[in-house]
Amino acid sequence: MIDRLTGTIAEVTPSHIVLDVQGVGYELRCSSMTAAALPGEGSAGVTLFTRLVVRESAISFFGFASKEERSLFERLIAVSGVGPSLALSVLSTFTPSAFATIVAASDATRMATVPGVGKKLANRLIVELQGVFASDEELGGLFSLSKNASSTTSAPTTSASIEADVTSALLSMGFSPQEAEAALDGHEKAGASTPESLLSYALRRLGGGI
Repeated sequence: MIDRLTGTIAEVTPSHIVLDVQGVGYELRCSSMTAAALPGEGSAGVTLFTRLVVRESAISFFGFASKEERSLFERLIAVSGVGPSLALSVLSTFTPSAFATIVAASDATRMATVPGVGKKLANRLIVELQGVFASDEELGGLFSLSKNASSTTSAPTTSASIEADVTSALLSMGFSPQEAEAALDGHEKAGASTPESLLSYALRRLGGGI
């Protein structure tokens, strides 16, 4: 089992990374969150946590920016009806901490905003993952923090700061300032008001999905 890889980023897109490790290029499928967290192409000494998934029809290699994201991916694909592609859709919509907040709050409405997740599956994910978060060594801390956060009030994040953060993420992925600005157009009407949902919205527009 290959636990992690360290090398130079040869290519990065919202859906995959090519990591050059001593002359060998590993193509890793990834979430848009991981892609946004990485430095630009040519950056050396980049470490990605990995997981190999073997299915009857395909063998796929996945890369993650953090152990928490990899753990959540593994827990998601263990749920009946959730494959690697849908798990990446979840991870492209929410960070592990944001996802833990949704599970802790039993927020099925927000869970169902993930492309490919209907209300029935959203409720099942919440029920099945609440126990998982409570017992998982790497994810348990996120769940505890999320439960505590739901009982406290914090200063609201402004729309401008969210747009600035997402714009910065898009620029780090190689998009031009003009492309980033156009990708955010109309997000208010679409209800993309959180960093995760806004980044997902922008990437779908850039990919021609909207």
